[in-house]
Amino acid sequence: MSYVANPNRYNEMQYNRCGNSGILLPKISLGLWHNFGGVDVFENSRTMVLRAFDLGITHFDLANNYGPPPGSAEITFGSILKNDLKSYRDEMIISSKAGYLMWPGPYGEWGSRKNLIASCNQSLKRMKLEYVDVFYSHRPDPNTPIEETMMALDQIVRSGKALYAGISNYSPEQSQIAFDILKSLGTPCLVHQPKYSMFYRSVEEGLLDTLEKNRVGSVVFSPLFQGLLTDKYLNDIPKDSRVAKSHGFLKNSDLTPDKIEKVKKLNDIALKRGQKMSQMALAWVLRDKRVTSVIIGASKVSQIEEAVAIQDNLNFTSEELKLIDNILN
Repeated sequence: MSYVANPNRYNEMQYNRCGNSGILLPKISLGLWHNFGGVDVFENSRTMVLRAFDLGITHFDLANNYGPPPGSAEITFGSILKNDLKSYRDEMIISSKAGYLMWPGPYGEWGSRKNLIASCNQSLKRMKLEYVDVFYSHRPDPNTPIEETMMALDQIVRSGKALYAGISNYSPEQSQIAFDILKSLGTPCLVHQPKYSMFYRSVEEGLLDTLEKNRVGSVVFSPLFQGLLTDKYLNDIPKDSRVAKSHGFLKNSDLTPDKIEKVKKLNDIALKRGQKMSQMALAWVLRDKRVTSVIIGASKVSQIEEAVAIQDNLNFTSEELKLIDNILN
């Protein structure tokens, strides 16, 4: 049976303007970092992508190395696009990135023009796309001038292989240099993708101010600290959790008694708000209006539905924010 999108999908989602651009991004974006690779069940991946789209999630975030194995998330997504979402391509924002290790040898990672352009070409081939909407430099390269990396992004946009340029994991100082170069080239930076959560708040130390000053959007990843900011690990380690997977990034060592105790206290606040811990953690990241969208990961449809449901309860009282800060500090 062929897929037909929910006709009411745009009533299900709130959208924010991304920086100084004409682009609106959904408050909730779907990331394909985990659970969409070659090691995962394709039908589950497909079901999650289609349900996300039905809920008004128009932004799908990928990178060349997402899997595992690297590249397989883009292959999975490309198959879903071809078979189910092809007619909806113009209603979607699809992003990819390059910068982390993708193939062996001196050109398979980092920020050279060689790597970024080759990576973009490979990503387009895997997803069977003519262009992505956003192409990112996934991380700054200490051995390549930022000018070279930004000129590569500019070339990718001008060649029609991406509509917008983005950067990820850049410091405030590096970001400012990148923004200035891209602006001078005539390809202003659309968006920065930083890591941000209750347990990782470095963006508050200058980056969000830099984004606001330059009118650049932000799309936040790992808002749940790889799943730790949920009720999943309050009592034990579930067999289907990221910690239990051999290829996951969250390790047993991350589940420190101090963090678990903090999550338990935060969970009490979430329950009083009528939310799950994961929902409050997402809402907390979105409390800052400089955050355009938050990228969620998911292993099941219900997690996507729960994330979208936070839109009914995004506001915090000053007392709640004070209690949360006291716990985190």
